[in-house]
Amino acid sequence: MAYWLFKSEPDAWSWDQQVAKGEAGEEWHGVRNYQARNNMRAMKIGDLGFFYHSNVGKEIVGIVEVCATSHPDSTTDDPRWDCVDIKAVKPLKRPVTLEDAKADPRLAEMALVKNTRLSVQPVTEDEWKVVCTLGGL
Repeated sequence: MAYWLFKSEPDAWSWDQQVAKGEAGEEWHGVRNYQARNNMRAMKIGDLGFFYHSNVGKEIVGIVEVCATSHPDSTTDDPRWDCVDIKAVKPLKRPVTLEDAKADPRLAEMALVKNTRLSVQPVTEDEWKVVCTLGGL
């Protein structure tokens, strides 16, 4: 299993909206960055990810699961852009803020800390465990 982080501005797509989609999940569309797209192309069904509220809040608020592998993004006719579908698994008991991540030396190399602009990014197994612990899981 691989681990990921998905960033969304909560006023555009929030954790509550993701939860409301239920088992069907939602297409993670609109990504127009090659590195983020390539990360999605590498995903497999069952991979887990953190759901991160960017801009407002700047915090990891929940865990999602990849429920459909890479496919054409329905929001464009441009064949370069793919996406996956994700579904909400559970919220963190305590959100983990960007400041929390930056303050923890165990997360110093985490993509969220080093490359805050990348919208879909990998998370190592060790980083996953640290964030889950910080989040009360």
